[in-house]
Amino acid sequence: MPETFKFKKIVQMKTSNLAKYQSKNPVQRALISRFQKKVISLIKNKDLKTVTDVGCGEGFGLKNLSNNNIGKRYLGLDSSKTSLRLARKINPEFEYTLGSIYDTKLKNGYYDIVMCTEVLEHLEDPEAAIVELRRISKKYVLISVPFEPWFRIMNFLRGKYLNTWGNHPEHINWWGKKGFKKLVSKHLKIRHYTISLPWQIVLCEI
Repeated sequence: MPETFKFKKIVQMKTSNLAKYQSKNPVQRALISRFQKKVISLIKNKDLKTVTDVGCGEGFGLKNLSNNNIGKRYLGLDSSKTSLRLARKINPEFEYTLGSIYDTKLKNGYYDIVMCTEVLEHLEDPEAAIVELRRISKKYVLISVPFEPWFRIMNFLRGKYLNTWGNHPEHINWWGKKGFKKLVSKHLKIRHYTISLPWQIVLCEI
């Protein structure tokens, strides 16, 4: 089977995250680009060699860091076999592993920075996930979640998820600034908090 055909066949198995990053909507693309630049602005002056992205999806977060010369060794972890199959095709230059955010099986305090973007809103126990992120970090943890209620409002205004008033059907947690900072600060020291609508981002130290 030709490689190009296999790639097209795999990409047809779109995840919601892949659909977001492959969107042709100029507004969506601009929002993602701004978010990626905001992430880089938070960590560009840090000495980061080992990087892991927990809940890496198809590897776009790692790609953003690599394109900006941040990091030397990259690992993406995800619980979805489909996402990892796509990641190995779309962004094959990184290492990937299948695992749970609650028990990653990764080394204590090994990674200079642990990223976890657009994940906690899907979890039944986000606090337990944060504890695990802290365990595997040597120094930094970067987390992002939707900034509510603006995430839902913006979805609704552009005609998305109207039946759930703009809420993504996979989201079971919702945070504004105060609630998000309260959750994270139980286990991590927040050094920077910023907003890149419709998301909020914290850079923390352990």
